[in-house]
Amino acid sequence: MAKRDYYDILGVNKSATPDQIKSAYRKLALKHHPDKNKGDKAAEEKFKEASEAYHVLSSTERKQSYDNFGHAAFENGGGGRGGFGNFDFSSSFSDIFEDFFGEGFGGGRRSKRSNNRGSDLRYDLSITLEEAYTGKKQDIKFSTSEKCDTCKGSGSKPGHDVGSCSMCGGNGQVRSSQGFFTVQQTCPQCSGFGEEITNPCTNCGGQGKQHASKRLSVSIPKGVDDGTRIRLSGKGEAGSRGAGNGDLYLFINVYSHDLFKRSDENLFFECPISIADAALGTSIEIPTIDGGKAKIKIPPGTQSGKQFRLKGKGMPHMRGSGIGNLYVQVNTEVPVSLNREQKELLEKFREIENEKSNPSIKKFFQKAKSFWKN
Repeated sequence: MAKRDYYDILGVNKSATPDQIKSAYRKLALKHHPDKNKGDKAAEEKFKEASEAYHVLSSTERKQSYDNFGHAAFENGGGGRGGFGNFDFSSSFSDIFEDFFGEGFGGGRRSKRSNNRGSDLRYDLSITLEEAYTGKKQDIKFSTSEKCDTCKGSGSKPGHDVGSCSMCGGNGQVRSSQGFFTVQQTCPQCSGFGEEITNPCTNCGGQGKQHASKRLSVSIPKGVDDGTRIRLSGKGEAGSRGAGNGDLYLFINVYSHDLFKRSDENLFFECPISIADAALGTSIEIPTIDGGKAKIKIPPGTQSGKQFRLKGKGMPHMRGSGIGNLYVQVNTEVPVSLNREQKELLEKFREIENEKSNPSIKKFFQKAKSFWKN
């Protein structure tokens, strides 16, 4: 079967620039790569076809040979240095993937120690609502791993050098051919470090870290809320052989409060008042989260459930300035266990009260009468 024209395969013309050729191949490679089309032989063939076309047209010398002689330039080793006679497709295409996709298709360089960073740690810290209001400093103690004191994190016995890995030559990665493709993976011998320790440290066994019990003073900011996560960079476990530390995450739990309920930066408080105070009006003192007191004037005829706002008496904003509000809801309490005199006074009050004193009751029964009538 005759080979298709390389320009047709990539969808470009002969005057296409190297960047246009590269862009066209990239789109085709992303679309037809076998990793994205498992078991699709047609896609695999299109990928191979596009890769072959790109290999030729991406080289000025090979492109010129192809323009002059077509596919014949590369048959039977033809085309001199640009021929396919001794060309290793898998090696070339692996390099192409590194250039285009980085680690996405098994290529790309990476830091030898990036995957050996220490583990992140979690610490659950419970505080009161008052402590969340003021903020606080607290010492915490936890188990972790720190850089080895003996080898200073190198993993090698003091006085002995660390050599390059004999399997990967210090690259930290090895390649293996699987048919048409080349797979790049972490070196199994050095675990990606690219180093080989012949005389491991007797204290840490070559890991470069040791178990430790650590004490740390942490600052809890004002306004912290239940469920807040605070990240302490580099305060987690030490990495292997000098790799970076992980992070420590504080998860904050704020205890529920006997008086106040919280919603974001606002606080809510329910205060019971008597029927007499609600009807006649009064002034009451209520507690505030800072430990102080605030006075609220209850006007005559205040209904149960009425809310009063105290500006700036809530919680501080954790990020930024400002303080939330305190909302006080008064609930009228019906008296219980009345004595004889109280009952007599209420009976007399019921006899002399009129509809003007209870407008909501009047309105309700008017609606009820209309309902029954209809």
